[in-house]
Amino acid sequence: MATSKITFAIIVLLFGLTKKLSAVSISCNFPAVYNFGDSNSDTGAISAAIGEVPPPNGVALFGRSAGRHSDGRLIIDFITENLTLPYLTPYLDSVGANYRHGANFATGGSCIRPTVACFSPFHLGTQVSQFIHFKTRTLSLYNQTNGKTPFCKGVLARPKDFSKALYTFDIGQNDLAIGFQNMTEEQLKATIPLILENFTIALKLLYKEGARFFSIHNTGPTGCLPYILKSFPATPRDLYGCLKPLNNVAIEFNKQLKKKISELNKELASSLFTYVDVYLAKYNLITKAKSLGFVDSFDYCCVGAIGRGMGCGKTIFPNGTELYSSSCKNPKNFISWDGIHYSETANMQVANRILDGLISDPPLPTQKACKLTKY
Repeated sequence: MATSKITFAIIVLLFGLTKKLSAVSISCNFPAVYNFGDSNSDTGAISAAIGEVPPPNGVALFGRSAGRHSDGRLIIDFITENLTLPYLTPYLDSVGANYRHGANFATGGSCIRPTVACFSPFHLGTQVSQFIHFKTRTLSLYNQTNGKTPFCKGVLARPKDFSKALYTFDIGQNDLAIGFQNMTEEQLKATIPLILENFTIALKLLYKEGARFFSIHNTGPTGCLPYILKSFPATPRDLYGCLKPLNNVAIEFNKQLKKKISELNKELASSLFTYVDVYLAKYNLITKAKSLGFVDSFDYCCVGAIGRGMGCGKTIFPNGTELYSSSCKNPKNFISWDGIHYSETANMQVANRILDGLISDPPLPTQKACKLTKY
């Protein structure tokens, strides 16, 4: 009798395990991606809203700037490719827009918190408000036409896809970098709870709107950016040459972010919040640059882009002398494109770490980041 009970228990356990393994082996087939962030994932919003991101940005792949701060694709581009979806159209770019498979609300210079010190007026709260307006207008147009017009069939997002889409986030770098300009390490750390409170409000608003699958990138090693290193030459460095105080703040930010995401997974039913350790992937790239085939970690491709207040591809006239920032011959050899943003090759290597799920919690590949099994 005891043996039969044990056998039955084993069968039940194996059945449950088989069911769980089967569930995580199937791709989610996300029909759309909605992205929120800053210039690390901006695919043209700042170009449309404020001014063109000029060549040589984007030229290596697109033959034109394509609104991206890199020589080619960004991490978000590799994510949509992996999901077999088109590159995301910026919400702010109306010309030639197609929102059938999602939209990009990320805007260069954006912060999580609304602050006048931020480089962009499109903070995360504004981006979420734009999404809510976008969704409301989409549903209204569908209701007016029963979804039968060519515009609804080919260009507009499908109402049923909002709850099935993947919502991605890559933001927070500017909150820390700007704060570091006039705060001590401890003062900046003290602002993290308020920053994350704003982040949490945004995530809950999206959840209320029907979003269920979230992929949240933590902030990268901001203290390793060449622009930051040139701006703070006297600040203590770590073993690899990065600004130790700023990276300490990033690490603390990520620690608190991970805890907050864990809480949201428990609090919000029928959702999956995936924490993605982009810091680990980028720091690994920087500390192992030479062995991975890159030149010096803190060198950058777009010559003249920093140190003179210049963006890549821009021309300035200090004292009447024309200065133009131009690309190097081999961007693939560099981790940094312009001293702030990453090259396409570096973006691809980081994206590969994200897509395989090994730096994610729960450890699911991006294609399977919809499973509701709580790990």
